[in-house]
Amino acid sequence: MKYLHIILVVCLAYFTGCTTHSQKNTTIHIAQNKLIVNDSVFIINGMNWSYKPIGFNYEYSLWQQSDETIKSVLDTEMSMLQIIGVNSVRIYTGIQPKWIEYIYNQYGIYTMINYSFGRYGLEIEGKIVSPIDFGDSSAQDVLLTEVSSMVDVYKGTPGLLLYLLGNENNYGLFWEGAETEDIPAEQTIPTDRILHLYKAFNLGCTLIQSKDSSVPVAICNGDLQYIDIITKECKNADILGINTYRGISFGNLFSKAETHWKKPVMLTEFGADAFDIIAQKEDQTTQAKYLIGNWKEIYQNAAGIGKSNNCIGGFTFQFSDGWWKTGQTINLDKHDSTASWENGGYYEDFVKGHNNMNEEWFGICGKELVDSSGRYTLLPRSAYHTLQEIHTINPYDQNQTGDKLTASFYKIELKNRVEKR
Repeated sequence: MKYLHIILVVCLAYFTGCTTHSQKNTTIHIAQNKLIVNDSVFIINGMNWSYKPIGFNYEYSLWQQSDETIKSVLDTEMSMLQIIGVNSVRIYTGIQPKWIEYIYNQYGIYTMINYSFGRYGLEIEGKIVSPIDFGDSSAQDVLLTEVSSMVDVYKGTPGLLLYLLGNENNYGLFWEGAETEDIPAEQTIPTDRILHLYKAFNLGCTLIQSKDSSVPVAICNGDLQYIDIITKECKNADILGINTYRGISFGNLFSKAETHWKKPVMLTEFGADAFDIIAQKEDQTTQAKYLIGNWKEIYQNAAGIGKSNNCIGGFTFQFSDGWWKTGQTINLDKHDSTASWENGGYYEDFVKGHNNMNEEWFGICGKELVDSSGRYTLLPRSAYHTLQEIHTINPYDQNQTGDKLTASFYKIELKNRVEKR
């Protein structure tokens, strides 16, 4: 899911005064296509999480607010995530290390720190450049400087799970605007532009590993586009992160990744919106149905379970609705039901030639405006409660099998169908 961050660089102002913490005895590494945390296999039951009050957009940063405000938000939302078994969150750079540690110590939730790696532009020699040429030496210098600064800030922070570079930067080779568009098919793009992107990713991964070998590093790609080039050029990435929206099934995604990549994959974004564009109303049950199908395949493809044996988990998109996504700078206090892209994988409200994906409705929680300050009450949807059931299933439980996983998900599917009636 593409969304604009006006803060185009890792803001060094955030870094000033941050304390470097010890990771203490926590060990995190990859072994046999599994993520190992403190000698135990760790399946990522993750969530894409951010906080935007109603009436505000990408320019708002929770991390620039008072400690009292930040703590209040985290205590409310992380406790809700803890209840449904979420064990990790994807958060963009800007969060101070002390809050990563706070989330971990108070709620047992790890953080995957994400630097967008020039996805939305860079400040180069005093000018904002977007899109950037990843083969340009000046752009590379800025990228690697910011990657280095990121590691300096977050290295050793208790609760840090992974480093993630990028956010479907391959789509940035096609999209020029900020709003989400139809996911592009492979088009005629100069080969050197593609190669420069993934070579730069590899430079970033290599730099991180040279400064902090205690935490794995991943890159974030839009689906499996250019998987052959990724395999060749990104040899130093430990994990391939994939943003993918294919519907209730990921199809051949895991098997194709296994054929090329030979390393672990995780789904950095996936899910479904909660709005039926045809009926013009909220549809919580269908959103929950898609998450059941998606998580079933994530678990079934975990290493040692069977199938492709290469998935270490995923991050559901997303915790709460983004009222700013449509238009991005207008109608920020309106929950817009405009569909902005077309996807036949979500067939319930799909009509060929018409958009059916509603960017402002992907939350597993809706929002109800409390007052003019933008404060809101979270309204858990069926998807929230369904995830609570899903995350009680552990693909690495003793004596777990693919058949047992399927049976467990069938019970959730059946309950979902009964509730829909």
